[in-house]
Amino acid sequence: MTLTLAIVGRPNVGKSTLFNRLVGKRLALVDDQPGVTRDLREGAGRLADLRFTVIDTAGLEEATDDSLQGRMRRLTERAVDMADVCLFMIDARAGVTPTDEIFADILRKRADHVLLAANKGEGSAADAGVLEAFSLGLGEPIRLSAEHGEGLNDLYAQLQPLADLHEETNAQEAPETDVTVDEDEDDPDYVPQPTNAKPLQVAVVGRPNAGKSTLINQIVGEDRLLTGPEAGITRDAISLRTDWDGTPMRIFDTAGMRKRAKVQEKLEKLSVSDGLRAVKFAEVVVVLLDAAIPFEQQDLRIADLAEREGRAVVVAINKWDIEDDKQAKLKELKESFERLLPQLKGAPLVTVSAKTGRGLDRLHGAIMRAYDVWNRRVPTAALNRWLTGMLEQHPPPAPQGKRIKLRYMTQAKTRPPGFVVMCSHPDKVPESYNRYLVNGLRLDFDMPGTPIRLFMRGQNDANPYKGRKKAGPSKLRKHTEGRRS
Repeated sequence: MTLTLAIVGRPNVGKSTLFNRLVGKRLALVDDQPGVTRDLREGAGRLADLRFTVIDTAGLEEATDDSLQGRMRRLTERAVDMADVCLFMIDARAGVTPTDEIFADILRKRADHVLLAANKGEGSAADAGVLEAFSLGLGEPIRLSAEHGEGLNDLYAQLQPLADLHEETNAQEAPETDVTVDEDEDDPDYVPQPTNAKPLQVAVVGRPNAGKSTLINQIVGEDRLLTGPEAGITRDAISLRTDWDGTPMRIFDTAGMRKRAKVQEKLEKLSVSDGLRAVKFAEVVVVLLDAAIPFEQQDLRIADLAEREGRAVVVAINKWDIEDDKQAKLKELKESFERLLPQLKGAPLVTVSAKTGRGLDRLHGAIMRAYDVWNRRVPTAALNRWLTGMLEQHPPPAPQGKRIKLRYMTQAKTRPPGFVVMCSHPDKVPESYNRYLVNGLRLDFDMPGTPIRLFMRGQNDANPYKGRKKAGPSKLRKHTEGRRS
């Protein structure tokens, strides 16, 4: 996850000008009149060897009502809460204003890391404003000129240690994925158990109003998250630490994800991107569906996203307490699941009621089973015996008359399980044959539901003597006489 830098400040201090310089393009409108920027704008920032996400925000106003300025201010405060680092800009020529002092106080309370920049700092006219900026209590100001590109070296010097700290934090919090398998390890059935230092990371995702926050409140045992009948109450991904039936867990509550075409508000776009970030930080993803309208297009996209990210997936059907004909509904759900999500064939399907708490024990068991399968290791000898049987049952095709030979197979990684097949003509193995092998692995080695990665790798079958000149009679005679002497 890249570092996120939010540029905040009063209107017309040069935020959009600096944004354009950091992203290297004129993405944001720039004008002398204040209040041009209203929405949040994201871009890929670059400063020497640093790569980060930069957010241009609307100018901070003192309005707190539902007026346009008030809504813009709330949106900017939302960006401050989400950003890893806030760059607070003032106008060095105008000096520190009472509004700057108010917002500096807000940033001290809301933001973890705040950098202070005195923009329009070229020339001696800005000297007094730069010195005055020390009074804000946000450390030494960076003297900048966003329009002329001055002072970016000083910005880099203050941003570099924060970027390193962010990278270290992400490395500690991010789950260990694509772990290389060591064949010499004594216990091939070893599965790392969650601890208080490294809890099991679970993300609960789904469409708005599916009951994600209510479910997590039931798991935690208290009303930690705001809930209600309205859709879209949760705005950002909130993580909670808990001990669920003896298993240390870190559970992410995410905002409901609607279809991309329906997501128009900048605030909702931020919420969805925060939810996607939570999926990348999770080890097990619980896709929560509404029993009344299960397996909508958006549900399928969310489940497919978790599979593509290589996370263990559990499908939970919520609001089961208000269902009348439970047996017929369950049968219909299982048939729809197998038909609509073949890439997650065999993944746990659990019915729960977030309101009453029924089915939570089954959900916990399904999460732990999915986690175990995600860590599954198969010995090479067993894999090659299995591969021989699969080849006898259904040999690979021979495209353009070229016979494909699958020589041997081994497991290269876990979390999720990844397998490598050494073969001739790996680029000619059809996708349908890959699916045949993946489905066989799921069935024969008891790996239901988890993403499986299968890689075809070629071997060098070239004749080592090809292209070498054949030795003539005279050379052969000399070689023989030399050996005799």
